[in-house]
Amino acid sequence: MFKTKKHQLGRRIVLLAGALALTMPFLANAQSWPTKPIKLVIPFAAGGTTDILGRLLAQQLTKDLGQNVIVENKGGAGGNIAAEFVAQSSADGYTIMLVSGSMLTVNPNLYKKLPVNYSKDFVNITNVASGPMLLSVSGKIPVKNLSEFITYAKTKDLNFGSAGIGSQVHMAGENLTYSANIPATHVPYKGESAAINDLVAGQIDFMVGNLTAATGFAKAGQIKPIAVTSAKRVKQLPDVPTVAESGIPGFETTGWFGLVAPANTPKVITDKIYDATVKAVNSEAMKKSLDLNGLTPVVSSQKEFDAQIKSESANWEKVIKGRNISAQ
Repeated sequence: MFKTKKHQLGRRIVLLAGALALTMPFLANAQSWPTKPIKLVIPFAAGGTTDILGRLLAQQLTKDLGQNVIVENKGGAGGNIAAEFVAQSSADGYTIMLVSGSMLTVNPNLYKKLPVNYSKDFVNITNVASGPMLLSVSGKIPVKNLSEFITYAKTKDLNFGSAGIGSQVHMAGENLTYSANIPATHVPYKGESAAINDLVAGQIDFMVGNLTAATGFAKAGQIKPIAVTSAKRVKQLPDVPTVAESGIPGFETTGWFGLVAPANTPKVITDKIYDATVKAVNSEAMKKSLDLNGLTPVVSSQKEFDAQIKSESANWEKVIKGRNISAQ
């Protein structure tokens, strides 16, 4: 039957009304978010820096959002197991993830096959905090400084631990061994804390771990701190020199941690998460806790965060190809 323009217009109005009827409840739910507990996924085992920061953040966000923010650890595969879980979660703001920087900048360049597309399956919310790293050796390694460590490493077949293949702890170790021109075998773990425990036990020789996770062990004499990777010495370990002042000029490596949500999470929700994170990180309690753990608050805008990821990803792509590093 021939349809007049009037009939066609009427049909479009009906379809539009139907679409609006389906959309309105979703928008209303987004506006009222959060109305139930929020899951903050940590892509590494408990005890590492991502976990420590995540629990500090969850505690403060719970106060600011009025809903419990529950930490859930899902370690393994350099963070990719957790990433797949979050990518497949509902894009409603009730499942978010605190990533280490390497997941967004290293993994896409390192792994030949990934369960997720980091640039398409997530919306980047903000870089939360950053911090330096610490070169430490086990008590059985007879060195006291970086110069002695390099000399010793060139005559031995040393190994170093990390939080997993592609983790920033792994890449920091690769960066150091490359810069120092020393051979070393990488030993990946499901999280930074597991690697540090084996460093304490002497099962691995050295590690370039996040300052947050390693400082307590260093102060307790369970591992030997050799050098920090920041441009300046840190107040947590003021007697430990930097790598740069110890013989590798210009060397600097920083770890950072950011928040992401599943792709298609409504902007009204990610904006609320961002605003709550800014408030949480700038609270006196959080700033004090970050400072004690050797972390610096960042809370960059989404635009700044995206630009950082793009820039660092390009740099790591060159490094990975140049050093022929592979996850498979």
